[in-house]
Amino acid sequence: MRRAKLDIKSYPGFFAITLVCLLILYAPLLVVTVYSLNDSNSITNWEGVSLRWYVDVFSGPESQKFKAAAWNSFTIAIIAATVATTIATLAATAMIRSGAFKLRSLSFGLISLPLMVPEIVLAVATLIFFNSVGFTRGYGTILIAHIAFCIPFAYLPIAARMQGIDASYEQAAQDLYATKRQAFTRILLPMMMPGVISGFLLAFIVSLDDFIITNFVKGAGIETLPTAIFGSVKQGIKPNIMAISTLLLGVSILLVTISYVVSKSEKTK
Repeated sequence: MRRAKLDIKSYPGFFAITLVCLLILYAPLLVVTVYSLNDSNSITNWEGVSLRWYVDVFSGPESQKFKAAAWNSFTIAIIAATVATTIATLAATAMIRSGAFKLRSLSFGLISLPLMVPEIVLAVATLIFFNSVGFTRGYGTILIAHIAFCIPFAYLPIAARMQGIDASYEQAAQDLYATKRQAFTRILLPMMMPGVISGFLLAFIVSLDDFIITNFVKGAGIETLPTAIFGSVKQGIKPNIMAISTLLLGVSILLVTISYVVSKSEKTK
């Protein structure tokens, strides 16, 4: 007897529960975005639409602090995402294209471990490691921690893309006298590029938005945007914080959109 296909959308209340979940997730973001346009100095009183707080982010009294924090955040995110994506690509190639080998399951478990361990545990462990080896906390410790933390996020889309590519392409290239390196760089790598781009963008967003690990390993005198925002919020929530948060949200949405367009365009080919 043929089993009927399960359609979860047919269950009573599915649509209502979906709307409630979306409301809980996105209503706070909408509130922050709307009040970033408030002309008032208070976050509780509405006095009309204005872009004054966006101007304040770039030219106000705290602009230099936020510019330095943004520079740290973006440079760390770019470097960490690049290194993590490179390592993830090599790891995916070894895990998927090298056949069965000893400790394969253990290797996959180690790669996936940062996704399952609570981030606060990773932050404490990373801090203990840096203290035990005598690293001075600062820009370098943030970068190292972000690279290690971003590898599994970059690995997942890269591995998923590689699993969808038939090994016969590389075998055909080698039958035409291509070396394994040429088969990888000229055949496999271009075909898995959408996964590599998605992995890079995901690692970039994770690094850019990370607060817990960064706050533990950053040391004194250096801030990223999340830690700078947290420091300002402790002194009271100001409208310019909402403007910065909205800009960060816009960057994240843009990167997610680019990732979606890249994967969508590849599927239509």
